[in-house]
Order: sequence, then structure tokens, then C-alpha cells
Amino acid sequence: MKIAVISDIHGNLEALKTTLKDIENRKVDKIICLGDIIAKGLHQKECLELVKEKCDVILRGNCDRYFSSGIEIVKDRPQKEIDSFKWHQTRITNDDREYLLKLPFCHEFYMSGSLIRMFHATPTADNEAVINMDSLDTKYSMFLPSERTSSQKIADVVLYGHIHNQFMSKAYNKTLINVGSVGNSFESVRNADKDSNIMETTRCYYLILEGDYGSKEYTSDISFQFIRLPYNIEKELEDSDEIISKEDYRIELREGKYRNMAKIYDSFKKIGIDIDKI
Repeated sequence: MKIAVISDIHGNLEALKTTLKDIENRKVDKIICLGDIIAKGLHQKECLELVKEKCDVILRGNCDRYFSSGIEIVKDRPQKEIDSFKWHQTRITNDDREYLLKLPFCHEFYMSGSLIRMFHATPTADNEAVINMDSLDTKYSMFLPSERTSSQKIADVVLYGHIHNQFMSKAYNKTLINVGSVGNSFESVRNADKDSNIMETTRCYYLILEGDYGSKEYTSDISFQFIRLPYNIEKELEDSDEIISKEDYRIELREGKYRNMAKIYDSFKKIGIDIDKI
């Protein structure tokens, strides 16, 4: 079975349509979405409807939860954040919000002998960031079960989203994979003298998983294929004046830079990395 795993669409309809067309052309059997369908982009409602139509499994991301919650979740936040919260909620209906809040946290199955577990960010939370440069102990924790996982077994393969940065890491006979972002890809480590062409980042990212679905036996192959697709960014941005954080969104799509790079630098410092020296 061929399974496409997508994540972090963030209201980018042009990116989602490009990705779904590519998935169709590759004759994939099933599509799994790891969450963050909404937030950031203008076309949140349209993206949600497409994901509901095309995906066999849909998990909830932190943005799906946050922007579908009641207003009390932002009552102590700065006014700018409250305004952003209200704007995002105008892009979806009350029924959409209820649907998003009821989405599952985790999905898992066996394929070609491996127990594969999927969630948005970590086994315990939908808003924690684990990156490729984290310690082995942190990466190992991604395979451990929690009260929110579908089983209490230790996973062999973990697929997740959230950090918008595609990678694969191998340790302890286990495989950790971030599938990347369909609609909001960015590169965390940037250096004007070392950066390649921006098109190496500003694409639709997803993953195709292929193997013997449901099999607990190590008698067949399993493969992980990373996909990167160009899409029409300017078409997606045609109506971006309506977006509350339009300049942040344009920079993310055109330049592949997260809107709050200082937050990323702080995260690197916590694990002993000086971003200015790499």
C-alpha cells in the first residue's frame, strides 16, 4: 500500500491543490493528514473541505485546536494576538471548529513489521518542537507512548509535522521522520553567504510511505519517499491583503523564513547551538 502523509497546510489552497494532484498522479492508496489545516493563510475553509474530502485519516494540530477554541483561551494575551485569533475564527464556521476539536491526536498501524505512529508534534503535546539537531534522548522520547497515543507500545517509526522542516533520523533501530509542510515551508538555519536558491525551500513538502499495510512480519520491504513540489506562490498571495498578518505570511511563502526567527534562535540556544556561528 502507498500512503501519502501530509501536514501543516495552513490555509494555503494553491499548495494543497498542487499536492493533492501530485498524489493522485502517483496513484496513492490512502492519504493521512497530520494537522494544522487552518491558520495563517486566507483559504482555511476551502482547505478544510478538501482535506475532509480527500484524506482517509485526519489528526488535529495545535493551530486546529487553538483557533477553534473559545475566546477565553486568549483573554490574557496581547490585543494583537486577540485580533489575530478573532480573524482566524472568521475564516471557519462554528461547525468547522467543533469538527476540528474532535479530531484524534494520534494514529498508528503496522507496516512490513514496523509499528508506525503518527501525531502532529510529540507523543504528549501538539505544540512542542523536536528538531533534527535535538539530542538523542529527546529524539528517543518521540517513540515512547503516552496517555494520548493509540497504544502503549514503543514505536519503531514515528512520522510527525509541526516544525515545517522535513528530515529523517535513525538511531536505536528506530526511524524518526518529519514529513514537512505542504503550505508553509521554511528553513530554520539561514545564512546569506551559504544559502542555496530559495526554491530549495519554498515548495510543497510531503511524504509517501509504502509497504505491506497491517503486517507485523519483517518479510517485505518498506520505503519512505520525500516529495518537494513547486507551486504558484503568487497566485496564492493574490488576495493576501485580506490576511491579518499579511506581511508575515508573504515573507514565509516567498522567502521561506518563519515570522518569528528570534523564537527559533532561542530554541537553538536551549540545546547549545549558536545560530550566528553556523
